[in-house]
Amino acid sequence: MNDPTASAPPVSPAPGDGERPRELAATAAATTPENPWPLRLLSVKVGEYVARMSPLWVEGELVQFNRRPGSGLAFMTLRDVDVDMSFSVPVREHVLRALAIDLVPGARVVIHAKPTFWTKRGSLQLEADEIRPVGLGELLARLEHLKRVLTAEGLFDASRKQPLPFLPAVVGLICGRESAAERDVVVNAQRRWPAVRFEIREVAVQGTRAVREVSAALRELDAMDQVEVIIVSRGGGSLEDLLPFSDEQLVRLVAGARTPIVSAIGHEVDTPLIDLAADVRASTPTDAAKRVVPDIQAELDQLELGRSRLRTAIRGRLEREQSALDAIRSRPVLDQPASILAGRADEIRSRISLARTIARARLDRADDEVMHLARQVRALSPLATLERGYAVVQDTGGGVIRSPEHAPVGAALSVRVAGGRFGAERTAHDPYTPPASPDAAPPGTASRPAGTDDVAPGNADLHDADPEKAGGSDRPLELDCSSEPDSMPQPPSQEDR
Repeated sequence: MNDPTASAPPVSPAPGDGERPRELAATAAATTPENPWPLRLLSVKVGEYVARMSPLWVEGELVQFNRRPGSGLAFMTLRDVDVDMSFSVPVREHVLRALAIDLVPGARVVIHAKPTFWTKRGSLQLEADEIRPVGLGELLARLEHLKRVLTAEGLFDASRKQPLPFLPAVVGLICGRESAAERDVVVNAQRRWPAVRFEIREVAVQGTRAVREVSAALRELDAMDQVEVIIVSRGGGSLEDLLPFSDEQLVRLVAGARTPIVSAIGHEVDTPLIDLAADVRASTPTDAAKRVVPDIQAELDQLELGRSRLRTAIRGRLEREQSALDAIRSRPVLDQPASILAGRADEIRSRISLARTIARARLDRADDEVMHLARQVRALSPLATLERGYAVVQDTGGGVIRSPEHAPVGAALSVRVAGGRFGAERTAHDPYTPPASPDAAPPGTASRPAGTDDVAPGNADLHDADPEKAGGSDRPLELDCSSEPDSMPQPPSQEDR
């Protein structure tokens, strides 16, 4: 096998060409339009490069398998499990005989192969020297490892889940072509809510095209604003049939969708990773239809039940309020409003009567006290003394004559008696002659009229005056009361006092 960096052999000119052979470019980078490589040289160079590659292990899905009896060879087509890429794989009969099971299209295998390049056809293929079918335990181990990785990233966290709308108008549905899952979802959803509409995308739900078609349909429905929820549905199957719904790319797409996703893959026991990334997991397609739309009959029953409860509650409230109102109205204060006023009126009349009695008693006591004080005043008043026959004698200056010596003979005097006031003149003798009686006083003393025992303080008794003290004469004091001097001052009246 030649080194691709070695100098390329010279190319002889075509027959009939008289030119000398030209020197070809040593490397691909040295080629020019004037000095290109011939196609055979490129094929050789590629074959030499591929021949230097080491054998490797490759995983894929077996899609074609043809045996050629007598040739000792079998030809397979190995396709990638996620995308549409494939290689031709020739394998020897002894390698096939070493397998414990027969290979069938659709099987997932791991092969140990050496890449080879057929220069004549310009094709790359893998020559397998060992084939290992991927067993169920190995698939489960890989899925468990992927599950732990995605869980650590938080793709399955409950905080990422979106709530389903109560009554979506349009539901997106991704399912197989003419599948029973499609009928289950559509029929049950429309039976529960006849007005619901669907945007259905029929795709491959198993095989190599499943991941690609399901992902494309999911992106399309997620971009539609009228679609409020998306159902990804598939019927039951084996673990290998459901592997596309555990694909990492599809799981990440479901986790990042802005529209709520309902996963209805397989049966209750089937748990592909898409179930963990979806917002709601339904056990079956029928269960998905029940979760997406409500049952109209159940909603009507609930509505009627709510109305009945509301009517009962309102009726009960009205009855309680009416009972409370009747209880209030039955009270005496509202049944006979005047009764409370009558009681108050009686109380007011009683208090008025009591107030009148107290006021009358106080007035009577005050009247008695006034009369008593009036009697005291009258008893203490000089007028009372005058009414008993006493008189007050005053000189022209208003001074009270308390002794005959204070009034010389001929002096003008003013005499105040109970009935009024009159004028008098001082004479040398007293014209008063007391009546004779067995109990007459000795000569030289004047007797007092009856009932005149008390003498007002400060008033002189002219009749009891001593003749000797009155002018040094033995004649009594004589008063001429024929006229009242004009210059006689008037003593202050009782009111003035």
